[in-house]
Amino acid sequence: MRTREGGRIVVDEAVVIARVRAGEPEAYAELVRAHTGIAIRAARALGAGADAEDVVQQAFIKAYCSLGRFRDGAAFKPWLLSIVANETRNTVRTAVRQRTLAGREAAFTEADPLIPESADPAVAALEIERRAALLAALDQLSEEHRLVVTYRYLLEMDEPETAQALGWPRGTVKSRLNRALRKLGRLLPDFEPGEPREGGDEHE
Repeated sequence: MRTREGGRIVVDEAVVIARVRAGEPEAYAELVRAHTGIAIRAARALGAGADAEDVVQQAFIKAYCSLGRFRDGAAFKPWLLSIVANETRNTVRTAVRQRTLAGREAAFTEADPLIPESADPAVAALEIERRAALLAALDQLSEEHRLVVTYRYLLEMDEPETAQALGWPRGTVKSRLNRALRKLGRLLPDFEPGEPREGGDEHE
């Protein structure tokens, strides 16, 4: 089942998953279409580089095979992205070449342009420069701090989604994000992350 929201097609994930579990595997294609873009962005932002599409394809296969264990009522996107993160980690660990920061920035930008074509060229150039500096700084953080900043700011996931994707309690997401932002503030004195998207109850 699909509806339109703000010009985007929104998939009723619970309905689609129920259809797949009921013996309609072709319905899974709706989930693939709905989440391929964010999955590729995640893989590239986390370092998969040119292997991002292969990583995402494998992640979708693993997610499909694991749908029987998917918890009813949970959100599909953060669950999928946790699989993407694991696949990316495995790919990076076994890669024989070291991906450059420039390659990651270019791949991430190509995956889902965040700067409108109508933007002033000077503004666009500054934004690209800022994103490159941010990725360079992220590479100096620990893996857990890099992950939480990537999910919250580069992928614009809210706190509950980030917690689900990383398998951390929400309190852990908050504390690690705060520490990561303090470190980024020292590396990038002009860094202003803004307010990430929020969702759900803020109580622990």
